[in-house]
Amino acid sequence: MADAIRWPARLALRAERDAGGATRVQARHDGPLRLLKTLYPEGGAVAHAVLVHPPGGLVGGDRLDVDLDVQPGAHLLVTTPAATRFYRSTAGEATQAVRARVGTGARLEWLPQETLAYPGCLAHNEVRLGLAPGGSLFATEVLGLGLPAAGQPFDAGRLLQHLEIEGLWLDRGRLDAADRALLDGPCGLAGRRVLGTLVYAQTEALPDAEVLLADSRALPALAPMSGVTHLASPAGALLLARVAGDDIETVTLALRQLRVLWRERLWALPACAPRIWAT
Repeated sequence: MADAIRWPARLALRAERDAGGATRVQARHDGPLRLLKTLYPEGGAVAHAVLVHPPGGLVGGDRLDVDLDVQPGAHLLVTTPAATRFYRSTAGEATQAVRARVGTGARLEWLPQETLAYPGCLAHNEVRLGLAPGGSLFATEVLGLGLPAAGQPFDAGRLLQHLEIEGLWLDRGRLDAADRALLDGPCGLAGRRVLGTLVYAQTEALPDAEVLLADSRALPALAPMSGVTHLASPAGALLLARVAGDDIETVTLALRQLRVLWRERLWALPACAPRIWAT
């Protein structure tokens, strides 16, 4: 029965750098998931791709697949105009799966709007990113559990969250409404219902990491329950920020301020928020 009601949607983006140094984006889609628009607010070198899912959310049996192929030297920023919503499920698990390959000297910014886990959802949210030598990326996730402003706490349901940068880092956890120690305990979310993650990764060592960490921790927007760290291995280097809070706006602001700082220091690029964020 679940297979009969499944509503699959697939979108593949390929970003290539042309002879003039501009990033050009080609898209293929199947089902209700597509590239709404490609914008160039920073000039031709950086393409801002806006993805849209007209149904507005996922229910049991739905599946969204996003495939990103960033060719050598290209710079692709991907965002969405609205939240990803995992609604209450009566027909099995809903899945969103993102795969990305970042080529040599290429850059990817995976910056979707927040993800909302509705009470009673059965959700699987997965992002797997791969870096070729000389590649680098930003990835962010802001997860809201339940709809506290509407009086709908996350009192039932579960979500499997998977964020991976191949060979560098793996974050995989199951958030279950029945796990009160995780949701309310001092070693878990301590009653907060919004969790934000920002990660930056590259395949080379990160110079002056301690200075950047100190400046990051001094940002005024960082909430009391937050942390910023630097991880290094033979495969590359990674900056990781986690923020737990009570509302989407506060956590989102903190991560966006961090991204501005890191983007300027690591890529020598000024702050440039996607235009869709202002609408």
